[in-house]
Amino acid sequence: MTFEERPSESIMVWAADKTEPGAFNLPLYLAFADPMDGSGLLLSRDLHAGFRFVVMDVDHTEGDRVISLDVPERLYDLAALLRDTHRFVVESIWSRTYPGDQAVAVSTTRLRNIAGRYVGKDDPVAVVRVQNRFPATEEFGPPFALGQFVARDTRGGHNLPLMPVPVNTPASTYFCCPMVSALGFSLREGRLSQPVDLFSDPFWSAVRDRVAEKAMEMRKQGFFGPAMLPYAELEYGGIVARMERLEREFTVREPERVASPSPGR
Repeated sequence: MTFEERPSESIMVWAADKTEPGAFNLPLYLAFADPMDGSGLLLSRDLHAGFRFVVMDVDHTEGDRVISLDVPERLYDLAALLRDTHRFVVESIWSRTYPGDQAVAVSTTRLRNIAGRYVGKDDPVAVVRVQNRFPATEEFGPPFALGQFVARDTRGGHNLPLMPVPVNTPASTYFCCPMVSALGFSLREGRLSQPVDLFSDPFWSAVRDRVAEKAMEMRKQGFFGPAMLPYAELEYGGIVARMERLEREFTVREPERVASPSPGR
């Protein structure tokens, strides 16, 4: 990301573990496109024109297949794509008030799509510009306090809520609950300040307690339904081999013939 430095420039860096790049889709949508969370979209003149989202189809491996959508005009189109976090991922977001001003850069690589097999979780990162002509730092709190359900965690095959944690928090022994850390920086004369841990203040302890409850409720469902990812998204080879073996055992049953009614009945 390149940009012209301005006074009071601030930057957030997000780093997630045990999840996929699409985990950032919802927080970015809520902060940059939805005034229920991003109140600056109504209050700040710099945000009134909205933003341009560049979304990548990460299942397309022959090249970078992307689409650019302007919001709010194409809000529903954007929502239709971002709901599929396994395939469509926000790559970048750009100001429309100040063309050429980039607000967000997200890592979008899915390792499985490169190697063709499981080689580790994608562990996405994002760089987000905040304040002035972009959403305020505080406007990203509600999206992360939601504890949205995201894919992967242990064995890369489940759905659990994304937990905001302080930097250097170890992975949980409770099914590797997906987690995200955030650092805030100020930029002055081309230099970044010392970082501020954005999820370390006492408020987030209450959020983590609620996210933990959501995780435990989901895990009660074990392997069934939304607790485990659909077959196409499972990263480990064991169940894939099992399903391939079961496929060979299926047979097609001949339809039963229904006898015609006798005359006069």
